[in-house]
Amino acid sequence: MSDFTPTEMMTIAAARALTNDDVCFVGIGAPSAACNVARLTHAPDITLIYESGTVGTKPELLPLSIGDGELCDTALFTVSVPEMFRYWLQGGRITTGFLGGAQIDRFANLNTTVVGPYDHPKVRLPGGGGAPEIASNCGQIFITMALSKRGFVDKLNFITSMGHGEGGNHRERLGMKTKGPTRVITDLCILEPHPVTRELTVVSIHQGVTREQISDNCGWPIQFADTVIDTPVPTETELKTLRDINARTKKAHQAGREAA
Repeated sequence: MSDFTPTEMMTIAAARALTNDDVCFVGIGAPSAACNVARLTHAPDITLIYESGTVGTKPELLPLSIGDGELCDTALFTVSVPEMFRYWLQGGRITTGFLGGAQIDRFANLNTTVVGPYDHPKVRLPGGGGAPEIASNCGQIFITMALSKRGFVDKLNFITSMGHGEGGNHRERLGMKTKGPTRVITDLCILEPHPVTRELTVVSIHQGVTREQISDNCGWPIQFADTVIDTPVPTETELKTLRDINARTKKAHQAGREAA
């Protein structure tokens, strides 16, 4: 078995969460890498949808943004953004959303707007884009983020995308009929909401990682499930697939910069 990095472990663990039957709304970055590894390995029939309206896309390279031409060039078809959100997303036709974020709290609410006071923030982030709608309307949500105290915080300054709100049945009380975040995949472990409180709970720990490391990198007193399993290590096929698409992407983007 080859050595692998924590980021590779996170991406491959996230890819494994997807199936052939998923219709998946894909975020840029780590979610895109995970979804395309799934497509190129165990889930060749997965339907990948990006926010720009590309449906059934099969990119050879990881896109730089939702407007990357690679997505439209390899899509089964492309629809307008209003149609994508109103008919496909709000119509309940997408089973899974795959998101990342700058910050997350213990109930899987995401912040991609500001760090600090809204009117005078320490950091102004890219904003929500379509993520709030994705978090509300996809059947379930998977989240990929590296585990750190900077990202996993006790209290968010701003909630951009709703997770489980204040915990418990908060989504139901707001009239939301979808499951919300069902899994958070990090570079150290995998978390899932507690069935009653909805607080994120460690259910799987990656190879070589200790409980102390996980606790030390989280901004709240993190909970562990009664039964915690060891995350299966990446296979040679999974690693080769991920590294190949990353290498192709890097080479193409370098060539583009040199040509410019």
